[in-house]
Amino acid sequence: MSAQKQNRNTEAWSSSPKGGGLKGEVIKAGMVLLLAVITITACNRKPFVNHKLKFEKISDDCKNLNPYFRMVSNFAGERYEFEKCLPENFSKEQMKTSRQGDTVLIQFESRTAKQVLYKMTVDIDSYPKYNFITIDGETYIVMSSKD
Repeated sequence: MSAQKQNRNTEAWSSSPKGGGLKGEVIKAGMVLLLAVITITACNRKPFVNHKLKFEKISDDCKNLNPYFRMVSNFAGERYEFEKCLPENFSKEQMKTSRQGDTVLIQFESRTAKQVLYKMTVDIDSYPKYNFITIDGETYIVMSSKD
């Protein structure tokens, strides 16, 4: 008789295609609970803006400043490339980013030192979605292409 009892307990926990068993139900309930927790956590995101800056000096003066502005979108955010006249001793700490409504603001500290030309590459990751970016007072519309 104990063999029959043991056999019934094994069948209850088995994940056979006939009924799924108790083990299958516990796994399903755990997955639903995990999905609910992830969904609730993802919905409670607070607004943020993060940036990465790469820059390289391309000229000792600003005579050859090219006014182009390029944006590339990817899954991690947007990348902006442009040229900027900045102090000769410019450092990453002299660039600040912030949010104002649906606009990301980029501000460069300006000092009265000798100005040189830099190629700037700025990666922006921000939530929620923003529609404008303002760089030192110049505002650009942010639109992804419909390729």
